[in-house]
Formats: sequence, C-alpha cells, structure tokens
Amino acid sequence: MRIYVVAGEASGDSRGVELMRSIRERAPDVEFLGAGGKAMREFAGPHIFDWADEAVVGLWDVLKKYGYFKSQLNRMLAEIVKEKPDALITIDYPGFNLRLAKAAKAALPKLRCIQYISPQVWAWKQDRIPKMAKYLDLMLCLFPFEVPMYEGLGLKAICTGHPLLDTLAEETANEVPERDPNLIALLPGSRSKEVRRIFPVMLDAAVHLRSSRQRMRFTAAAASEPLREQMLDIMRRRGKDDSFCPVTVGNAHTLMRTAGAGMVCSGTATLEATYFRLPMVILYKTAWLTYAVGKRVVKIPFIGLPNVLANAMIAPEFIQDAAEPHHIANELLQLSEHQGTRSMQQAAYEKVIASLGDRGAADRAATAVLELLRG
Repeated sequence: MRIYVVAGEASGDSRGVELMRSIRERAPDVEFLGAGGKAMREFAGPHIFDWADEAVVGLWDVLKKYGYFKSQLNRMLAEIVKEKPDALITIDYPGFNLRLAKAAKAALPKLRCIQYISPQVWAWKQDRIPKMAKYLDLMLCLFPFEVPMYEGLGLKAICTGHPLLDTLAEETANEVPERDPNLIALLPGSRSKEVRRIFPVMLDAAVHLRSSRQRMRFTAAAASEPLREQMLDIMRRRGKDDSFCPVTVGNAHTLMRTAGAGMVCSGTATLEATYFRLPMVILYKTAWLTYAVGKRVVKIPFIGLPNVLANAMIAPEFIQDAAEPHHIANELLQLSEHQGTRSMQQAAYEKVIASLGDRGAADRAATAVLELLRG
C-alpha cells in the first residue's frame, strides 16, 4: 500500500507524522511519499519533500508567492500521476490542498482522496461542500458538529476528535501549579507576521496595565529563537527590555497553566489556552486586504475557536482596528481582579473541552483511512 501525504505547515507536519505512525502500526508495510516538514521526513524518509517552512498567512502573502505554490502543485501532481499511490491524504492547508486533490482526482479517477482536518467552510462557504464531494472520498473532521454538515451535502465524513487532547493530556498528568494572579501571559502567535502585528498591541496593553497596577508582571512566549529576537527588538523600539517582559522560548503551555490571565493570538493557541483554563482575551490583526476580504465572506460572529465552539462570546475578542491597548487592558483587569468573571469563563471552557470528545484522534483517523482503502 502506498499513500501520498501532503502537509503545508508546521502544525500539519505534526498531525501528519501522528497519522502516519498510527497507519503504520496497523499496516506495517505501508509506504509513504509526499510533502511535509521535518517530522514527516524523519519518520518516512527521503520520499517526503520538506516544504512546510513555506507557510503563508493571508491573501496578500498568497498572491506574492503564487508562482511558487503553482510550481509546487504542478510538481506534486506530476509525482502523484507518475507514482500512482493508493491514496492521497491532504492535511489542513485547504487553499493549496483542495486544489491538489481536485487535480489529482481528475488525473487519476480511482485515487482515494482524503482531507484530514476539515476546512472551516462553516465559517464562510458551505456551498463548496457538494463540489468537494466530487473529488474527496472522505473528510476527517476535528469537531463533532462538522460531520452532519458535510454528510448532509453529500461528502462522507468522520469525526476523529482533536489531536490536541492527546498532546496536552500528557502535560496535565502532573500536579497542576497555582496561578499567579499578578502574572499576565503574552502569546502573540507562531508566525513572524503575526508577531509583528500583534505583539506591539499586547506590549502597549501591558504598559497600560502597569501604569494602573504596579504589581502586574508580564511574560511572553515565543515559538522559536528568531521570534524571540523579533519580540525583543519590538520592545527595544518601544523603550522596554526583558526586565519589563521576559521573553521565553517554548514556554507557552507553562504560562497558560500559571498566569492569572493572558492575551492570546487567535488560532490553535486559543484552544490550547482553553484546555489549560487560562482566563484570556483573544487578539488578531492581519493585512488590510486579507481583513477586508475576510469580513465579506466570513459568516459567523466569532473567530476565536472557544467562542466558535461555544457559539457565544466566552473570551472577549479584539480584532483588527478594535485591538485597542487600553480596551484590552481594561478587560484584563476584569479577569485579573474579579473571581466571578474568571469563574464564568473557565466554566464555559469546561463545556468546550467536553465537546471535543475523547483522546485518540490519530488512531481514529488511521482506522478510517485503512477501512476506506480496504473496503
């Protein structure tokens, strides 16, 4: 059995290697090829092309790198046609992956095409689902509410549960540390452009907080050493240094468990913060073109995952021009100083996490893939 796997960024690379490992446990002679990141390549060998560092954010970034992505799509399609695998599994990254799946299905009609981590069409365009059903054989969803939406419009879907439940459960096995009510976590995202746009707002909000509450302390978490240097540079240009806000690397989950409250960049980190019950506000800023287009097509009132899953504003959102430091600071004061506000938010978190189901996402995904291929 030969499976072509494509993941387009670091998070997809992590999900990809989890899935490939689970598939191989059930089918030891399976052969993997495709494109992903370092983890997938280390697991499956040189037949995996490492390109996950090329991830982009927003419409403008995509337009600037259109030629690159077009050439990669053509390269992968040619390889799929040549190698004729039994299945194509595309992981997240729907802007690229769904185009690849459509082209691959047209070239090889018998190819089984599977998308792992469904695109958030519930947020913008459900009418795309019948079109996707023409070239996808299976959609592997993270959230239970997605399955009836896809199946109701003709695309077979299975809920695997969220892989975060597996990775984060190991970290909560130990004793839960006490929260420091005077510590505020700054979590500005894992991409350079997110840090450039969002960290200055977080830093300014911290300055507002310190001016009214001298006891407040701040710590930021960077996803890598280069991002830490970028954040320190932003602080220097604002007349601050790491004595005002230390910047740690790879410390986000510890901060989520110990801080009294936090400012969190919208994305998967908000779901991680929900899992660790961090009282938080959600921030996001992007290029004006991306925001203008997104505002026209997004059909839901929230962008933060805990709010989407709860279908309610349980964590305040500060998006684009609304991301004003003094408003953010005021909301953080409410979270820091009012037990009732924190308790209400954390009680809502409990329901969100319960809605995600049980651990074992990669195992359920692997079982579904092999059943499709064997059945």
